[in-house]
Amino acid sequence: MPHEAAKRIRNVALVGHRGSGKTSLNEALLFQAGAINRLGSVADGTTVSDSAPDEKAREMSIAASLASFEWDDRKINLVDTPGEPSFIADALAALRVCDGAVFVVNAVMGAEVGTLRLWERAQDLGLARLVFVNMLDRERADFFRTLESLKSAFGPHAVATEIPIGSEHEVRGVIDLVDMKAYEYSGDGKDNCKEIPIPDELQAQAEEYREKLLDEVAENSDELMERYLEGEEISHEETVTALKTGVTAGRLFPVTCGVATHNLAVNRLLDALVEDLPSPAKRGAVEAGAATLEPREDAEPVAFVFKTLADPYAGRINLFRVYQGVVKADSQLLNLRAGAKERMGQLLVPHGKDFGHTDEFGPGDIGAVAKLKETHAGDVLASGAMELTLELPKFPAPVMAFAIEPKAKGDEEKVGQALRRLQEEDPTIDFHRDAQTGEQIVAGLSQIHVEVIVERMKERYGAEVNLHQPRVPYRETIKGKAQAHGRYKKQTGGRGQFGDCHIRIEPLPDGDGFEFVDMIKGGVIPSGFIPAVEKGIVEAMQDGVVAGYPLKGVRVELYDGSYHSVDSSEMAFKIAGSMAFKDAASNAGAVLLEPIMTVTLSVPDDSVGDVIGDLNSRRGRPLGMEPKGGMTEVKAEVPMSEMLAYAPDLRAITGGQGDYTMELARYEEVPAHLAQKVISEASKEQEAVKA
Repeated sequence: MPHEAAKRIRNVALVGHRGSGKTSLNEALLFQAGAINRLGSVADGTTVSDSAPDEKAREMSIAASLASFEWDDRKINLVDTPGEPSFIADALAALRVCDGAVFVVNAVMGAEVGTLRLWERAQDLGLARLVFVNMLDRERADFFRTLESLKSAFGPHAVATEIPIGSEHEVRGVIDLVDMKAYEYSGDGKDNCKEIPIPDELQAQAEEYREKLLDEVAENSDELMERYLEGEEISHEETVTALKTGVTAGRLFPVTCGVATHNLAVNRLLDALVEDLPSPAKRGAVEAGAATLEPREDAEPVAFVFKTLADPYAGRINLFRVYQGVVKADSQLLNLRAGAKERMGQLLVPHGKDFGHTDEFGPGDIGAVAKLKETHAGDVLASGAMELTLELPKFPAPVMAFAIEPKAKGDEEKVGQALRRLQEEDPTIDFHRDAQTGEQIVAGLSQIHVEVIVERMKERYGAEVNLHQPRVPYRETIKGKAQAHGRYKKQTGGRGQFGDCHIRIEPLPDGDGFEFVDMIKGGVIPSGFIPAVEKGIVEAMQDGVVAGYPLKGVRVELYDGSYHSVDSSEMAFKIAGSMAFKDAASNAGAVLLEPIMTVTLSVPDDSVGDVIGDLNSRRGRPLGMEPKGGMTEVKAEVPMSEMLAYAPDLRAITGGQGDYTMELARYEEVPAHLAQKVISEASKEQEAVKA
């Protein structure tokens, strides 16, 4: 049977768009539950979850933070996640291991783009979801407008279970639509709540929204729906049960509200976490490829590592969820990826940057362990070899690249080691050497992402670097068909080298990827040499033929060739394949491609015209606009090369109020006059490297 403790656990992720107040809400939940003694502030850097110096300086979360506490005899594992899209990996990983999520929404802005993206991921995972409409005390905050934006974004099953008493600076409480009770708050202490009669002026509105709630609740039961349509009364107990069932099944999404910074209605949200969101026991078995993992204490332990913290002093700390069995301190588990046994040592109970200790974590629980030798995020730990699959979600690919060089000579190894440690913590970081230029390249999801990487290298590991202009990850492709003959023959007096192949190439229909087709008949090329031909072609594709950028979207057919019984070798056929491909690609109309980004901007209403004009000057194509409570969300497609230094320009245009996110949409051919400039610059770089 399920571990009894698993019924008491709630694993909850706080997610939402940047600036919606997740960290303030996390702080208020901890304070109200008695896990901390005072209510910290993001502005003065005193919150539990934003403890890193760069988080305090930027006043935003950069990494996920886990805190465990008790409420109403339940253990809540609360993960505060970053809202900035540059650090979305932690939010996605948290959704992977949690059983429920609270989507925090700004009452001024409504459902923003970051919230929509994370909602789709939660939908894919089948997570139970609540919505907390925060910042009701702000100017232009409007709960009912926000509720409509949520219904528009998430569907009609986003339904209010509370409505506010008062608005903007005069908000003072909430009305519970399930119990039809009103609560007033004064001050921000733990005992700041008292029950009051529903204000007369809000009685009709409360009844209207309660009817809308009952409409949704009744849909979760055919019996209830039949009785409800016939005008029968649905009891309070039936309403509560149907509400819980709908939330657990991902069919109903309660919308609550409050003000995190003033601890207004936070106690009500805590009650909703334990009453409405499911426990690991209630969520039940988890499919893991060939295996099914059940939250039972009598099963073999299986734990999944979803986050690695790279602490320069404590070393590597891994956060994990136990999917079945009991993980005990000082036990040994097998890392299924590495095939290495790991001693679990001391088990840690995270509380922001601080840690307590425990003897064990049961099924469904989340905890941490330090100093594992081979283990990092994405690994599975089990009692022995098992056939199962647990994986981190697919993360977005890095799109903003910079060339870096150490400020001090001889620090190359120090820089490389620091970046490798940071990669363990953030898998969206890419670090590699450019084969064409020999430069060290670090890439992230945005300019701010790379800036944070550089700051952390210096602060944690004393590794200082200079950044150069971001590199645009151009690509090349072909537009037509061609064929070529590649022959490599070398005679040196002894055994020679001989490889000979004929290939045809053509564009792939979707313009992406690579396809190699073996059409050799009669053994004119022995089967053992055919992979070498493919390898030579793949390497040649990486070097490109237009400006040295990797080729994509090509189909290659190997259809003829010849060999020498003595002189042929894998190396000879690899070189022949490379020669043939370069020749064919040069005759197939090879062109340069540039990355086109989907840019989502949030700008003040009075700056929209100037922003659109600026995007047009950058070869941008506006896709649409949507008003968002005094701000306007603008969507556009813009070439990445035009956005490399966009952040300061946007700040200047919008008086510091504009914000934007980017993600890769597709690649398109570079206009001829601009392509020639890129090709010329690439040629100069290659000549400089050779010199």
